[in-house]
Amino acid sequence: MGLQMLKKWLIGAGNMEIKIGVLALQGGVAEHLNHLNQIKNIRATAIKKPEELNSCSGLIIPGGESTTIRKLIKHYHFKNAIEDFNQQKKIIWGSCAGLILLAAEIEGENKEQLALLDIKVKRNAFGSQLDSFIAKDIIPKVSAEPQELVFIRAPLITEVGPDVNILYKKDDQIAAVENKNIIATAFHPELTESIDFHQYFVDKIKRLVN
Repeated sequence: MGLQMLKKWLIGAGNMEIKIGVLALQGGVAEHLNHLNQIKNIRATAIKKPEELNSCSGLIIPGGESTTIRKLIKHYHFKNAIEDFNQQKKIIWGSCAGLILLAAEIEGENKEQLALLDIKVKRNAFGSQLDSFIAKDIIPKVSAEPQELVFIRAPLITEVGPDVNILYKKDDQIAAVENKNIIATAFHPELTESIDFHQYFVDKIKRLVN
């Protein structure tokens, strides 16, 4: 390959479009799509069929009603597709209900979930719908700027496995974690104006695809 061709190839690779899916069964799908579409070279798409995951490099499981999303995952045969997506080490982010579905264990429950992340969670630990609140804090790995953190009937991460890193604690309670290819947040970055957390998610994908 000649020098000029190499330069063109590198420029093209740097501008390569990345496709990210948002699981569109229930919950805050539009909000995540809106944030992702503000990021350069990202094509965000609503995922309604398992086979649509094949062309994606990342997947967001949004907040919503985790019981409803769990039932719809089973009904539309998404479980195996998401498990395969994870086995390929593609990047997954679960926010609120998505976090619950990714957890290996839910306190006081023995229901079938995705169980892809070695954490234990407690439902509604930050309060009921009436106790919803917005905090503001810096998450150093995500951004040097303070982030608005929207907690709505948010789950609490009570235990983490050895391969899971804590991204953020709220009053010494674990509210965000990650491992090599999964992010989980108890709060809703998609309900704020900032795209910093979505950019962090995209950067994690870029490190994988590059």
